[in-house]
Amino acid sequence: MELISENRVFGGWHKRYKHASQVNNCDMTFAVYLPEQIEHGKKVPVLYWLSGLTCNDENFMQKAGVFKYATDHGIAIVAPDTSPRGEGVADDPDGAYDFGLGAGFYVNATEAPFARHYNMYDYITKELPSLIEEHFPTSSKKSISGHSMGGHGALTIGLRNSHAYESISAFAPIVNPIDCPWGQKALSGYLGTNKSAWLEYDATELMKATAYARKLPIKIDQGNADQFLEAQLKPAHFLEAAKKNGYDVEFESHEGYDHSYFFISSFIEQHIAFHAMCLNEK
Repeated sequence: MELISENRVFGGWHKRYKHASQVNNCDMTFAVYLPEQIEHGKKVPVLYWLSGLTCNDENFMQKAGVFKYATDHGIAIVAPDTSPRGEGVADDPDGAYDFGLGAGFYVNATEAPFARHYNMYDYITKELPSLIEEHFPTSSKKSISGHSMGGHGALTIGLRNSHAYESISAFAPIVNPIDCPWGQKALSGYLGTNKSAWLEYDATELMKATAYARKLPIKIDQGNADQFLEAQLKPAHFLEAAKKNGYDVEFESHEGYDHSYFFISSFIEQHIAFHAMCLNEK
């Protein structure tokens, strides 16, 4: 594991690393924020943040304004890249932004040529947490959050692995990818035509199927001026499935907010407090 950069911020440290990923068969980059509490010998819980299309590990850390709130609550933040990258890693043949590099969709691909490198589900759920817990002063308690494509990742990973996380949150998530253009393109490209495999990566379908071991607290925030709301995000689908399943979801729509990091930075404090209540419980 190679340290790329480190910066002191709000008493803690923001660090970027590169390491050889076994599951993705390439070098991967991630960022970690370690709050000042670690300097007093305390192991801290972790919030994993999954970013959206076109992003990498830097966007959230630089734009969300999360460090003060993470320090206030004694929480580490881990932000992985959104896809494998490097020489030999397949990309969208047309160079589109919504598939391939920067658009891993947090799935394990089964279709050539993507299956060799695009195993982001295993990377997020297995390899990266093992690496973090081995090399950093963190506890085994973790929660998961994300934005857009990353919100899709947070919801599906959290629901499928509810024994491993304490809480889930999302900003403007893609909640029903089998029923939107972004999702249909990604799932068909990575998983092929077997649509039963798609269901494992669709939060709405998972909610319908009660695919969770326990009911984790879920918080979702959505801007009602989001340009992708109607065609791509469709939060009502997830909320309807949750209601039918007797699963309480904390959902809030925000007047005038769009899909950008301006939206995320406006409400990230509430998300950190939400996760802190779960992560810091004795």
